[in-house]
Amino acid sequence: MHIEETVSNEPADNGLWRQLMAMRIGPLPLPLYLSLAAIVLAAALKHRLPNDLIGGLAVMMLSGMLLGELGNRIPVLKHIGGSAILCLFVPSALLGYKLFDPDMLKALTTAMKTANLQYLYISCLVVGSILGMSHKVLVQGFLRMFIPLLVGTLGAVAAGLIVGILFGYTAGHTFFYIIIPILGGGIGEGILPLSIAYSEINRIPQAQIVATLIPAALIGNVVAILLAGLLNFYGKRRPRFSGNGMLVKTGEDQALLAARHEAPINLSLMGAGLLLTCAFFTLGALLAPITGIPGPILMIIGAALLKVSKIMPAHMELGAYQMYKFMTNNLTFAILVGLGTLFVPWNQMIASVTAEYVLLCAVIVMSMVASGFGIGLLLKMYPVESAIVTACHSGLGGTGDVAILSAANRMEMMPFAQISTRIGGASMIVLATLLMKFFH
Repeated sequence: MHIEETVSNEPADNGLWRQLMAMRIGPLPLPLYLSLAAIVLAAALKHRLPNDLIGGLAVMMLSGMLLGELGNRIPVLKHIGGSAILCLFVPSALLGYKLFDPDMLKALTTAMKTANLQYLYISCLVVGSILGMSHKVLVQGFLRMFIPLLVGTLGAVAAGLIVGILFGYTAGHTFFYIIIPILGGGIGEGILPLSIAYSEINRIPQAQIVATLIPAALIGNVVAILLAGLLNFYGKRRPRFSGNGMLVKTGEDQALLAARHEAPINLSLMGAGLLLTCAFFTLGALLAPITGIPGPILMIIGAALLKVSKIMPAHMELGAYQMYKFMTNNLTFAILVGLGTLFVPWNQMIASVTAEYVLLCAVIVMSMVASGFGIGLLLKMYPVESAIVTACHSGLGGTGDVAILSAANRMEMMPFAQISTRIGGASMIVLATLLMKFFH
């Protein structure tokens, strides 16, 4: 009541101000965003922008909020991962055409490379996403999805290799640099740890590898979204092939599709989750020289083993999961801006994306989805749902899953999608790293 009285007593000329405050760039009201952007821009122009994590993070967050908001609003683009596309490619293009402010670039580079912000982000995503999954969903859901996921993966690999060779690519390049990034589970959880591993094994700069991996992942995600929309349409036209969100015809997956209960945010547990994440990354670095496996890959394996063993107390898992949610909600677009600026050379990326390349990526995803549909016909599953959750194997992390399931109007299948993306993606990253290590 007090708020209503305050509003009603404001002068009429404050209406414009209220409208401006209601407009948002990310979580910030427009006037506040413009004020903060003006401060950072002025500091950069006066050469007073801090060349550290603070200055770099300010540049990345402001840029990420703006580009993420635009990507969510532009028609068509917003349905195919527009926020990620703009955050990656706009900074890359600005740098490629020499339009990026030097002081901002210096601060951003310090934050991403010297302060290793990207490694902290990767660690929080990998550890928190795996530990945060329901053990029941992880075990029972994976058992139900194992065959469609396996058959879909094999179909994608086989078709990709055949078409890739026909288009003049080597089998090794097709598998490691086109197929794997599409099936790797996204950018933060997939491409970044994969690029670190490839870089360590081949002694190639990480930026060069990321520029090769990212186009395939983005194109694969777009194709998966389009196919999900077509599957939804097909399910309506052929109801006997659709479970309307149910994967298994016996109806036994009702419990697994129940909405996850989100516990209240606990700041102390988040701190513990942050320490747990740092410890996992450090453990990977400690064991890497002994095992010969890159640290980020060992981190994925360790988190998965710990989750399956149920040794970690549930409230500690919750802390890691809440830290993961904090990072994804607040730093994803910022990290993508940093990634696009430093690890996606514009000219190299443009040169690599040809008509044959796009068609190859599309064939990989279409083969995977068709395999998932076919195995659904053979098993006691609804083919449309089987194909949709298989398509999520090519999703760009959680954001990609949301886009794919939204296009298919199957948001209730998120638990299965998360298994397909996270566990399926992590398995492909580990497999690819071990194979490259073996054949190197």
